[in-house]
Amino acid sequence: MTGKEMILGRRSIRKYSDKSVDDALLSEIVEEASYAPSWKHTQITRYIAIKDPALKKRIAEEGTTIWRGNGDIIKQAPVLVAVCVVKNRSGFERDGSFSTVREDRWEFFDAGIASQTFCLAAYEHGLGTVILGLFDIDTISSLIEVPEGQELVALIPVGYPAEEPQAPKRKAVSDLLSIK
Repeated sequence: MTGKEMILGRRSIRKYSDKSVDDALLSEIVEEASYAPSWKHTQITRYIAIKDPALKKRIAEEGTTIWRGNGDIIKQAPVLVAVCVVKNRSGFERDGSFSTVREDRWEFFDAGIASQTFCLAAYEHGLGTVILGLFDIDTISSLIEVPEGQELVALIPVGYPAEEPQAPKRKAVSDLLSIK
């Protein structure tokens, strides 16, 4: 599969089969995602894979009151990957000062690049994903015991797709690109 085929073919998957995802495959996907670029090669993104159905159910019921639809997706996905970042490294100098006026917001930029790379790697292996951002950060961080010094930034349900959504309409390039 070419890069272009991956970019054009990957969709956000919200329905999954009950087929389990092998731990070795998850490890391979994370290894591939580790090649995502990051601020000064800090590689701050960390992944916590949750496969325990009881824990996923608690996350879905207690941590998605903002948008219950995300809880429904989490409950039926074989794996939920919590994307975390190591705090106070991306966007910082060695002395602890900020490198740019964007301060620590580079953490989210790096996590976004890593998350998309993770999703593309999963897609190449036949898995579906969707990146979720509507959830109770404090509740889920506590439930999954995010390590000290890290912050939860996104959730990615992972599994074998039970749907084949069509690509939504895209904006015209002329609306997206300005050349000066």
